[in-house]
Amino acid sequence: MRKHIVAGNWKMNNDLAQTESLITDLKSQTRTSDAEVMIAPTFTNVWQAYQTLKDSYVEVVAQNMHFAENGAYTGEVSASMLKSVGVKTVILGHSERRAYFNETDELLAKKVDAALANDMRVIFCFGEELSDRKSNNQEAIVASQIKNALFHLDAAAFQNIVLAYEPVWAIGTGETASPEQAQEMHAFIRKTLADTYGESIANGVSILYGGSVKPNNAKEIFSKPDVDGGLIGGASLKAEDFYAIVNAF
Repeated sequence: MRKHIVAGNWKMNNDLAQTESLITDLKSQTRTSDAEVMIAPTFTNVWQAYQTLKDSYVEVVAQNMHFAENGAYTGEVSASMLKSVGVKTVILGHSERRAYFNETDELLAKKVDAALANDMRVIFCFGEELSDRKSNNQEAIVASQIKNALFHLDAAAFQNIVLAYEPVWAIGTGETASPEQAQEMHAFIRKTLADTYGESIANGVSILYGGSVKPNNAKEIFSKPDVDGGLIGGASLKAEDFYAIVNAF
């Protein structure tokens, strides 16, 4: 059975004191759903977050990593470095990494390989821009992003892959994605997996939605049959809002 997952991506927010304060607030909340709960603090605060939460059900995950094990890559962090501080899951391919840091499908394939080689779980992000949606090209874009970065893997690798669909056009643009549009794309993603790897693999992969999930829309979005959770941005920075989303299942 697929896992329900709600992951909070804190992006470049919160210094150490703010991180500790937010974690304290998170620990005061009550989980009433079966969802796995994850948070992704900044690299500087990953160790402290892990130490504070290691005996809880909240998993601390990383926002990014490099494909190399080590070397002359100033400012980068490797999979083994993340594992050494307790991190076992990494977000790769986020729309902001693609847009601002020019990450390509080919580069992301190398990052995915490195993470899996280090026995890490990958939350792999992808999604179309507004221009793609307006030209009705969203399915082709999404299929190419998934295939180029993931379809060199064998079927067993998908036990450690979580997919996260981000309709970039619905984040901070004034445009709104409906729960029905989310379901339509999630169903397409699952079919794309099934066409290559079979229905058993496709039906076992959790697919998260990353299109401005909020406390007031989470329940409806999560009620859709192919939506298995959310990758949450701004709403994850307030403990009460984040847990309202976690408990929407």
